[in-house]
Amino acid sequence: MMLLCFWSPAVVGQSPTDMRGDTQSWNKVQFTVPLGDRIDLTFRGDLRLGRNLGDFVDERVGASLRFKLSTYIELSSGYEYVVRQPERGRTTYENRISFAGTVKVPVGRFSIENRNQFERRVRNSASDTTRYRNRLLLSRQVKFGDTQIKLFVSDEVFYDFAEQAWTKNRFSVGGEKKFSDQFALEIYYTRQNDGFSRPGDLNVIGTTFKLRK
Repeated sequence: MMLLCFWSPAVVGQSPTDMRGDTQSWNKVQFTVPLGDRIDLTFRGDLRLGRNLGDFVDERVGASLRFKLSTYIELSSGYEYVVRQPERGRTTYENRISFAGTVKVPVGRFSIENRNQFERRVRNSASDTTRYRNRLLLSRQVKFGDTQIKLFVSDEVFYDFAEQAWTKNRFSVGGEKKFSDQFALEIYYTRQNDGFSRPGDLNVIGTTFKLRK
């Protein structure tokens, strides 16, 4: 499901609670340990800068198991602990459990992935809720001289059962460079539209360092 995204800047003079938009930097490290030919255990940490890159606004740690049922189908389950600072002087905490199924289909030189994920969110600042996420991703390996890069574009929509509404749309475009079998770097841009959170409309530059044993 691809939704059209519009950029809407934050209004000067708004308080942090009322701010709709923000510019952020998302930085993630993930370390994967193979437990077999078809099972991976991944640990990850995430640090996000916000309020126009001037302050820490989100920190996360978690782990997940991925099961490769076939060339085209994967299942995964995970846990994530999230600490947020939505405004200065206020901190929220969340325990999140997720279950996901992903279908991957090659189409010519492209690869199409569709991930369906359910999350149970246990929060201290609001009532607990369940959320559904659907992400469609299109990728292709390209070569620039001797350098091979995987380019990708994706769109993800979020449905919150407590709100009984589609609450968020997240569009991303970027690339991944594999330096060795043990290390890859992903750089991307994300545009997020969210009419329920503050700030919810985000412009993000992200990096993911992928390590593998």
